Amino acid sequence: MARREGKDKAERRYLATPGGLVANDPLDIVQIDHTKADVTVVDPVTRRPLGRPTLTAAIDVSTRMVLGFHLSLEPPSLLAVALCLTHAVMDKSHWLVARGISTEWLARGIPNAIYVDNGADFHARAFQLACSEYQIDLQYRPPGTPRYGGHIGRLIGTMMGAVHLLPGSHFSNILERGDLDAEAEAVMTLDELETWLALEVTGSYHVRVHSALETTPAAAWAARVDEARVRMPADLRQFLVDFLPSEQRVLQRDGLHLFHIRYWADELRGLMGRESRKFTLKYDPRDLSRIFVLTENGIIEARPADLTRPAITLWEHRAARRALREAGRRSVDEELIFRTIEAQRDLVDSAERQTKAIRRHQARRSHLAPLPMIDVTPDAAARDALPAPEGEGSPFLSHPGFKVEEWYDDD
Repeated sequence: MARREGKDKAERRYLATPGGLVANDPLDIVQIDHTKADVTVVDPVTRRPLGRPTLTAAIDVSTRMVLGFHLSLEPPSLLAVALCLTHAVMDKSHWLVARGISTEWLARGIPNAIYVDNGADFHARAFQLACSEYQIDLQYRPPGTPRYGGHIGRLIGTMMGAVHLLPGSHFSNILERGDLDAEAEAVMTLDELETWLALEVTGSYHVRVHSALETTPAAAWAARVDEARVRMPADLRQFLVDFLPSEQRVLQRDGLHLFHIRYWADELRGLMGRESRKFTLKYDPRDLSRIFVLTENGIIEARPADLTRPAITLWEHRAARRALREAGRRSVDEELIFRTIEAQRDLVDSAERQTKAIRRHQARRSHLAPLPMIDVTPDAAARDALPAPEGEGSPFLSHPGFKVEEWYDDD
């Protein structure tokens, strides 16, 4: 079977795997993983398809409670892990109220151990240091052993099974998919899908009896959790920042330089000239309008030295640098990057306006389209087959002929 269908499939079928992953108490072991959701989301304004989002989820092995999740249109990244973990540890009551959800989501707290696969985002130095900072035991699965992530794998499978009921779903089985055009059927935005998943988790999954527990995850959590032992971050903002991507930079006389952008904060004056060591800079790829400088006395939030710079994303920054390289520019600076990003934004906005204008113009002249010609006169054979006219109600009435005068020009 290994020669015919591959070693992995042969091992999954014939290799004995005695034992299992056991966690006695809530938060003892938490598994985290990513998957591409089996549904297409649409733009909230144009309602056009945007693609399939990435779902990052965390599950508590002891109670099977979903600790938290994060949806994004970006591929798996350290940012997605940071946002998922922040969602997992926080009290989610206000988060639920903001989305109009009335169900409870009691799971929260810092995990004692996190089990992950060998993805690059989980091996990032910032992630490892943050886990060490919060005394989280970080464990990696042995390569090529997906069974070590069975709990999070089954959760993702359950969630994707529920997603298949939504319009715009992509069935994993090609036979089930048939000729369905998922993008044409898609109707949900990313925010609407997030709310739907939260309802599915809190209103269905958490209150449904789990076969391995013989009770519901919500009941298992309530029975096993000791609130006094649940570790909560003292500062949720600090917790998120600690898990964000980071870079090392030396503080120069004119500030800190990151991604060809010069950042400054008045608090940096006190650090000038002390030493030439590198500072750890944390950044959020979704918004480069601020960075977080880690110091012995806490976090310093730095902004671009030129306060007129608009907020940009790291993806816009990379796209601008790629465009400049393709144009033959070997060296770039801050002014050139921002000018390129603004030009690209103007191009996108112009294209959107033009597309909308074309659609409006077509709608305005749609009534001018010629109607299809319909021949209402029966041919001779059909006319002869009809019964003779009987009166006013007959569909074909005979009219007497009239003599007409014909005029011709002298020419």
